[in-house]
Amino acid sequence: MIKSLFLAVAFVLTASFSALKAEEAPVPTSDQTAIRSVIEAQLEAFQRDDGLTAFSYASPTIKQIFGTPERFMSMVRSGYPAVYRPQATEFRKLHQEGPTLVQEIRFVGPDGQAVIALYSLVKQPDGNWLIDGVVIIPAPEQAV
Repeated sequence: MIKSLFLAVAFVLTASFSALKAEEAPVPTSDQTAIRSVIEAQLEAFQRDDGLTAFSYASPTIKQIFGTPERFMSMVRSGYPAVYRPQATEFRKLHQEGPTLVQEIRFVGPDGQAVIALYSLVKQPDGNWLIDGVVIIPAPEQAV
């Protein structure tokens, strides 16, 4: 009985420590830099209405879903105005969720409202990071 209890406690502690260790594992600086560069380059392409370049930073999954740069840009213009034409951009935390890295960015949209964009990025076989999706949630604080 005591041996079983000891093993159960050891298992829980090991699992908890492993989960904590995984959450605390820092993202390598080279990946942080590459991810920020990819997002910034896509945002710059949006500012120029350069759909071909903006679409080039999308993952194969996103490219398959939208098919063409024109469809992709139409979706961004209509569904993500704060990302398409931000008044302000603030990169926040970057964390890992399985093989995906999630970059949190606070945007102030053209309407003055703040939102949080959660960018999912996936590393490609060639080592490059591409954007695999963006989820927009309301920002807890007001726009500046």
